[in-house]
Amino acid sequence: MARQQTADTRGKDKGLATESNAGSSPILVLHKVTQILDCFSIESPEPTLQEIIRKTGLPSSTCQRLVQSMLHEGFLDRDGDRYRIGIGLVRWATPGTLGLDVVRLVKPILQKLRDETGESASFYIRDGVYRTIVAVAETRHVVMRPFMVGQVMPIHAGAAGKIFLAYDPDARNAIAGSVLAKFTPATPDSLEKLDLQVAQTRKLGFAAAFGERHSDVGSISAPVFDHAGQLAGALGLGFPTQRIGPADAERLGPVVAQAARAASESLGFITRQAQ
Repeated sequence: MARQQTADTRGKDKGLATESNAGSSPILVLHKVTQILDCFSIESPEPTLQEIIRKTGLPSSTCQRLVQSMLHEGFLDRDGDRYRIGIGLVRWATPGTLGLDVVRLVKPILQKLRDETGESASFYIRDGVYRTIVAVAETRHVVMRPFMVGQVMPIHAGAAGKIFLAYDPDARNAIAGSVLAKFTPATPDSLEKLDLQVAQTRKLGFAAAFGERHSDVGSISAPVFDHAGQLAGALGLGFPTQRIGPADAERLGPVVAQAARAASESLGFITRQAQ
């Protein structure tokens, strides 16, 4: 669902500060933004602009300016005449919605994996057809590809995505009707190709991908399960392909899988399975 913004709006609104410059205090502007966000709920996830105006009681011009600025900043997304909470806001909220305990428990394991392999280690969760990094331990190498908390990537490209497709039954359904963007010649662009990769992932217990999202980036990931035996996320390494290539997957795959098992154990999975 793409954010939409007219050229006229871009000229008028440079962000939420516009309303403040018009004479309102920043606190008052934030209060108005909160009023708009309060219009979104499980029961009514996609209100129209007129419904937002009616629910907030804000002047039509003020409400419209703020909504357009929120679109621009990623707070909201628009589909036709309806609005919903934006992927940007979801991304920023991810560590809280995942649970700080999970991030806290996984982070030391990421740091250990980083120190053991020398490469960036990340933990991902899935949101529809996307995966988001919620914890990361960055490499200390000078040559690196940045991996940051909040970074969003598609699940059909990259090793972490294969984990969700292999162990989360809803993941394949999520992409079944989607156009699979081809970022590089190596990007799988059909469900048939992905199904073959997913079968291999289940067989090995980890996934490896090279050059699927960026031609010079590779990744190796494995599943992390929670105390109930459900997939909690994907844990993995990301690295430049000039340093690690396909020949290294056989060596590093089991190392990543072991770290993922340690993360699962920290969430209670192994203990529960042994009882």
